[in-house]
Amino acid sequence: MTPTTKTSLLVSVATLLVTAAYAAPPVQPTPPGAGQRLGFDVHEGTSMSVSVSPDGKSYAIDLQGSLWIVSATGGRATLITDYFNDARQPAWSPDGKQIAYFAFREGGYDLWTIAADGTGAKRLTEGAYDDREPAWSPDGRTIAFSSDRLGKGGANYNIWTLDTATGTLTQISSDAGEDRMPSWSPDGKEIAYASTRPAGSALWITTLATNTERSLKAVPGARLDAPSYGPSSQLAYVVADAKGSRLEVDGKSVSGDENVFPFRVSWQPSGRYAYVSDGKIRQRSGSRLTTIPFDARLEVTRPSYTRAKHDYDSTAPRRALGVVKPALSPDGSQVAFVALGDVWLLPTKGGKPENLTKDSAMDADVAWSPDGGSLVYTSDKGGGLPQLWIRDLKAGKDRQLTNIDTQPLGATWSPDGTRVAFLDVDGMWGVAGVCFIDVATGKVTRLQGSLGQPGSPTWSADGRYLAIGLSYKFSASFREGTNQILVIPADGKSEPFWQVPQENVSIDTRGGGGPAWSPDGTKMAAIYDGLLKVWPVGPDGKPEGPPRTYTNEISYFPSWAADSRTLTYQSADKVKKLDIENGQITEIPIDLSYTLAKPTGRTVIHVGALVDSITDVTQKNKDIIIDGNRITAIVDHNPAGHGGGTFIDASGLTAIPGLIEHHAHVQKDFGANAHRAWLAYGITTVRDPGNQPYDGVEDREAAEAGVRIGPRIYTNGPLLEWQRVYYKMGVAVAGPAHLERELERARLLKYDMMKSYVRMPDVYQRRIVEAAHQMGIPVTGHEIFPAAYTGVDATEHLGATSRRGYSPKQAPQGRAYEDVIQLFGKSQRVLTPTNFGALIGLLDKNPSFRDDPRLSLYPGWAQKSVKEQNSMLAGLRASTFAGSLKSLKAMHDAGTKVAAGTDTTIAINLHAEIASYVDAGLTPFQALQAATFVSAQDLNLDAGTLEAGKLADIVLIQGDPRANIANTFNVRTVITNGVPYTVQQLIDQAKKPQ
Repeated sequence: MTPTTKTSLLVSVATLLVTAAYAAPPVQPTPPGAGQRLGFDVHEGTSMSVSVSPDGKSYAIDLQGSLWIVSATGGRATLITDYFNDARQPAWSPDGKQIAYFAFREGGYDLWTIAADGTGAKRLTEGAYDDREPAWSPDGRTIAFSSDRLGKGGANYNIWTLDTATGTLTQISSDAGEDRMPSWSPDGKEIAYASTRPAGSALWITTLATNTERSLKAVPGARLDAPSYGPSSQLAYVVADAKGSRLEVDGKSVSGDENVFPFRVSWQPSGRYAYVSDGKIRQRSGSRLTTIPFDARLEVTRPSYTRAKHDYDSTAPRRALGVVKPALSPDGSQVAFVALGDVWLLPTKGGKPENLTKDSAMDADVAWSPDGGSLVYTSDKGGGLPQLWIRDLKAGKDRQLTNIDTQPLGATWSPDGTRVAFLDVDGMWGVAGVCFIDVATGKVTRLQGSLGQPGSPTWSADGRYLAIGLSYKFSASFREGTNQILVIPADGKSEPFWQVPQENVSIDTRGGGGPAWSPDGTKMAAIYDGLLKVWPVGPDGKPEGPPRTYTNEISYFPSWAADSRTLTYQSADKVKKLDIENGQITEIPIDLSYTLAKPTGRTVIHVGALVDSITDVTQKNKDIIIDGNRITAIVDHNPAGHGGGTFIDASGLTAIPGLIEHHAHVQKDFGANAHRAWLAYGITTVRDPGNQPYDGVEDREAAEAGVRIGPRIYTNGPLLEWQRVYYKMGVAVAGPAHLERELERARLLKYDMMKSYVRMPDVYQRRIVEAAHQMGIPVTGHEIFPAAYTGVDATEHLGATSRRGYSPKQAPQGRAYEDVIQLFGKSQRVLTPTNFGALIGLLDKNPSFRDDPRLSLYPGWAQKSVKEQNSMLAGLRASTFAGSLKSLKAMHDAGTKVAAGTDTTIAINLHAEIASYVDAGLTPFQALQAATFVSAQDLNLDAGTLEAGKLADIVLIQGDPRANIANTFNVRTVITNGVPYTVQQLIDQAKKPQ
C-alpha cells in the first residue's frame, strides 16, 4: 500500500481553524448553538507529558490535547495551540526554537512543529498512516518517531526517522513486533525504543551505522515504556506491573509511591530531568524532588437546546423506518426484508408488503434461493437460540435448516442452490466464523475460525469462493483498520487472501456496506463515501478496474438481481432500484406502518415497600394505581381501592422504578431472548449508543409495536469513525461530504442520539454536535476535551479504547486527576462509567448468582463468561479497578451525572455495575438513581421514578435496595409500559416455539 493524502478540511468550521490557527492567542471556534460557557483553572493533568526547554526556563505540556508553556518557576500556563489538535507528547528541539509533537488535526496522527510562542506551526508528515512520538536527534537535524506506515516488517509500528531539511524518511526498525517511543543516545548513534518483541514488553536499541538491533532491558511480568537517555548515558524508563507505575533510572526505582505516567523523561545537560506523576510536573536532581506548580484555564459548555421526546401515548399509525436489509429477488420483481420483527415480501412496483412470518420471534437477514422459490433467514421461532430457516414461498411453509449451539446470521445461498453460507456467531461483539451448510443433508462445514465481526458472506459465480468484509489492520497496537475484502476458498483447504479495491480506502461498514458479488461473477458492489460503487473483478474477486460511483445520496446494502445489471439499495428512509447500464434509479414505495402497543384498563399493585428514586427513603405499604401505561397515583394501601381491573399482590415485595441500561448494543446475535432477559433482570429501557443503521430502528419499532417482548429501545445508528474503523456497527466516514450524508440519514431515521467515535476529528465532532442538537438529540462518545467545550452531551466509559494508545480520562492505575474531574463536574455532563470487572465483586459477595435460572436465556458461551468471571478478569480488577472507583466517586461529588450502563448484552452486569458504585462510595440510593432517575433524565423519558404521571415501568423485588444494593437482582415481577410479567413467565416463553 502507498500513502494517500488525508482529506483536507473543507467545512466552514475547519476552514476557520486552518486560516486562523495559532494566532496569538489561539482562536477557538465557538461551541455550536446556545449554552452556558464556563472557564475554570486546573492544577493537575491526566495522561499528561512534559518536555523541558534546553535552557531549563520553560516546560511544554500537553494538557488535554493542547500544548501549553509553563515557566520553570511554575505559575500560569500559556496555551499555544487551539483546542482542536489533539496535540500530544511535545519534544523541544536542541536549539530551543521549536517544539515537535504529533497531532490528530485532520483525521490521522502527523508530526508537527511549532514555536514556543505559538507561531509557525508546520506539519511535517501526512498520508494515510499515523506518525507518533517524535524525538529530536542531539544535533537537531533528524526526528525519530514511531509509525504504522507500511515498510519492511509488515503491518505494524516501526521506528522511522525524518530529515528535517529534506523530508526524507528512513525506516530504522523492521521487526514484526510493535516498536514505539524512540529515544536517541547522547552521541546520536543509536535509537532506543519500547518493543513487544519477542513477546510482552521490553526495551530494544538500534545502532544506526550498522542497522543492527539488540535487546536493552526486560523486566519479567512488567511492561516497559518510554526509554530516555540522560547526558551521561543514564537510561530512564517507566515500568508498569501489579504494584503500579514507577520510574526507573539505570535499573533503580526513583519515584517511590508516585503514579508515574508512561512518557519519556525530559533531560537537561546538568542531569536534572522532568516527568509527570500524580498529575503534576516533577523535576528530579539526584534524590531531590521538586514539584512545579501550574494552573491552566479550561472551558466547558453546558449545551441548551430543545430535546426531542418520544410519544408513548398516541396510538395513531406510525411509519415503519426499520426496514432491514431488503434483498432483491433473482427476477428483480420482489424484495424481501425484515421489519417489525417479521419477514415481509414486497413487489418492486411498491405497495403494501405481505407479512410472511407473523410471530413474536426475532427474524433477521433474509436471502433468496437462486431459483427464487425460497427464502433463507435467521429466526428463533423454534425457541432457544436463533437458527436458519427456509421458507418455501409456493407452499407457504417453513423448515428449520440448522441446529447448532451458536447463532447463524447473514445467510446467503450458493449459486447452484445446494449450500447456504453464514456467519457462525460464537462470542461477544459479533465474533464469528464463516461456515456453509449443505441444504439437503444439513452437514455444516466451517471454513474460517472466529473473526472480529466479519461482514456477511457473498458467493463467487462458480461457488469456489466466499468474500466477506473484514477490517484490515494497520498494526497490532491499534485495532482500527480499513474494511477490505477477504476471499475464502470454499474447498476448506486453501488459505484465505485479501483483495483491496482501493488502497487505504475503507468500505463504509461491514454491517451492510458490501461487498456484494454479482451473480455472473464479473462485478462487485459496495458502499464507499456513503455512495454505491461497482467495479469489475476476476473469478477470484481480484479488482480489474476502479470503482465507479452510481449514486449521489447516502446508500446502504446493495443487492443484485440474477441479470447482474439490476441492484436495489437503501437510501436513508427509502429503498431504491438501480439499472447500472443506463443509470436509471426508481424508488420502491413501502406502505408499512404500526401502532404503539398500549394497554388499557386499570391495575392496582399493593407493595409492602417502595423506593421512588426521588427521595432517599423506603415507603411502606403502598398501592400503585396504573391506568393504561401510566401511573396515576401512589397512595397508602387501601383494600377498598382494589375493585375493578387487575390486582397484583406484592405485599411481600419492594417496588422500584424499572431499571435503565444506559449502554448496551442491541445485537441480533442473541435473538429475542436477550430482550426477555433484560425484562427478567428488571430492565425496562435500553439505550443503544451504536448499531447498524436500520437494525436499531427495527428493534425500537418492534418493541413499540409490542411484537417483541422486551424493554423500550433508545437507539443510535452506526458509530461515526473517520477513515479507519473497527466495529461492524461503525462507519468509516471518508470526508466532510460523507459526514453530511450520514447526518441526513440520522435525521430521516430519527435516531435517538449520535455517537462520535474514537477516530472522529474534534472539528468534525463539533459538526456532529451542531447537527444533532438541531434534531433535538444528544451526542456521546469516548472523548472528554474539547468535547466538553464543544457541547458533547455525554461520555461513555471511564477507560476503554482511545486513538492515542492511552486514555485522556485515566492515567495508570485507573486514576483520574483534577482536569478530568473538573471537566465532568463543571460541565455537569453524563458519564456512563462501564466498570468492566464489576461482576467479579458482585459474584464474590453473592456466589449463588452464578446459578441464576435467568442465565439460561443466553447462549452457552455467554453463560460461561458469567460463571468464569474470577479467572477471566481478576487481573484487570486488581490493576485498575480500585483507582477507577476512586475517580468515579470524585467525579460524582464534583457534579458529574452518573448513568449506569455496562457495554454488554448480558443483563446481570447492570446489577454488578450499580453495586460497584456503592463500592466506590456512593450510597445505595445514589447507585439506584444512576440506573433510574439520572438515566431517564438523559433520555428525556417519563420514567425512572415512581410518581403519578410517569410511565408504568416498575420492578418488584425481594428486599430493600437501600439496605443492600444487590437486592435489585432479586426480581420477581416486572411491569413494562403497564404490562406485568413474572420472571418465570419470561423464562418459560423463551423455551416455546413462537
